[in-house]
Amino acid sequence: MSPPPNLSELSREALEALVGELLGRVSELTELVAALREENARLKGLKGRPTIKPSGMEAATTPKPGGKRGKRRGRGKVMPRVAVESEVLRVTPPAGSRFRGYELYQVQELVLTARAVRYRRERWLTPAGETLVAPLPEGIRGHFGPELRRFVLMQHHQGQVTVERLVTLLQGVGLSISKRQVMRLLIEGQGDFLTENREVLRAGLQTAAWVTVDDTGARHRGANAVCTQIGDDRFAWFGTTGSKSRQNFLELLRAGHTDYVINDLALQYMREHGLAGTVVQRLAAAVHEARQFADRAAWRRHLERLGITAPQVTPDPERLATEGALWGAVAAHGFLNEAVIVSDDAGQFKVGEHALCWIHAERLVHKLEAFTEAQRAAQQHVRGLIWWFYADLKAYRAGPTPRRRAELRARFDRIFNRRTGFVLLDRLLGRLHANKAELLLVLDRPEIPLHTNGSENDIRCQVTKRQVSGGTRSDTGRDCRNAFLGLAKTCRKLGLSFWDYLGSRLRVPDTQLVADLPSLIRCRGQPA
Repeated sequence: MSPPPNLSELSREALEALVGELLGRVSELTELVAALREENARLKGLKGRPTIKPSGMEAATTPKPGGKRGKRRGRGKVMPRVAVESEVLRVTPPAGSRFRGYELYQVQELVLTARAVRYRRERWLTPAGETLVAPLPEGIRGHFGPELRRFVLMQHHQGQVTVERLVTLLQGVGLSISKRQVMRLLIEGQGDFLTENREVLRAGLQTAAWVTVDDTGARHRGANAVCTQIGDDRFAWFGTTGSKSRQNFLELLRAGHTDYVINDLALQYMREHGLAGTVVQRLAAAVHEARQFADRAAWRRHLERLGITAPQVTPDPERLATEGALWGAVAAHGFLNEAVIVSDDAGQFKVGEHALCWIHAERLVHKLEAFTEAQRAAQQHVRGLIWWFYADLKAYRAGPTPRRRAELRARFDRIFNRRTGFVLLDRLLGRLHANKAELLLVLDRPEIPLHTNGSENDIRCQVTKRQVSGGTRSDTGRDCRNAFLGLAKTCRKLGLSFWDYLGSRLRVPDTQLVADLPSLIRCRGQPA
């Protein structure tokens, strides 16, 4: 930007505007220099920019429990989950002693031992010439028992133990087992678990009032991939794919179905996302011929017949039509019926009725880099206003009223329309104000959460697994990892023991039966 011919001829207001603009440009250049320095440090192998700690808005706005301050809670009485055995310990008293009963002392113990059983299966030759062999006990598959399979699955998925360490542990206990055999125990013959995991997603999407979503990086077949999380307070589900596009997210929302559907919601999606009116008319006119397509190939043939795949324009009509047909399939299967999707403002998650996470919105203000005392003061003042507003939103969820709803809407405008003189902060406030409808959807739907902390907590197990065990090499291994981590999280949300769940499914003798997880999710999703 070139300076004006004579600065002395400018008025005070013009000079102030010019200085404000220059300060904004200086801040932008400073951020650019910091980013370049960080990139140079990364390339040189040096330490990068320090990680900014979370702002703590959620914890600070949560009411503290009542009672006396400073009083430390005890650990409480130890209540074992297993049946308590009784054993009498005797002592030889001196002569003349009187018996005064028993002093109770409870000890919990773990018995871990290797056991090998050689079954002698009777063989009979029937009069018809057929050989009859006695069946193996229930739960045995291959040459390893159900208790061992349960232990391996529990340790690897919930305990995050690597395969190498698991092999060492089992061999140390006394088992004769190899790494290949452990891998087979983890991924072979898990079709029932994969099916139940898929049904968990379907049950959750059919009965949810809201879901939170998130994604993180993953490795599969030596390439970068994306692991997407979908869940609420009853279930968690993970899917690893090679893309994080909106089309990919909509395919995951179909929960295993492969069809494409053209219905009213599909056509509405296409119109809202800017698909040309003539293309929408062609798709709508062809509905009477075919409205449901079994798979990708059938859908592609339909688009080619209508001449939608040929034009190379922006936005891409084939992509928008495909997204619309996927959204139509999601609705046709009864998924996300009036449910709200809460996300961190990633573009691929903005489908249907969408709400934004307040923690991520406030984090943008928290991470903003200030260079002067005035800028830091403005930043802290705005953060204080947001924290106060967030606390009132939490109170509103507990007791919503129309009057309070109108007050909060007006207050939102006052906070995010203000001008502080800090150019970057003012621009950020303007962008956040543009998201008013998604940030304040909680006023109309007070049952939805204000943040995506649940998703971030759920997906942390995938991050740990990636750091500990690396990526997956086969599609079966990828599906098993996603399924067992999701089932473990779902059991925890439903108040079930993952150990008991595995024992029930693997037919371990004398194990507590665990009901079907999709049925439990549907029961808890029904209104009282």
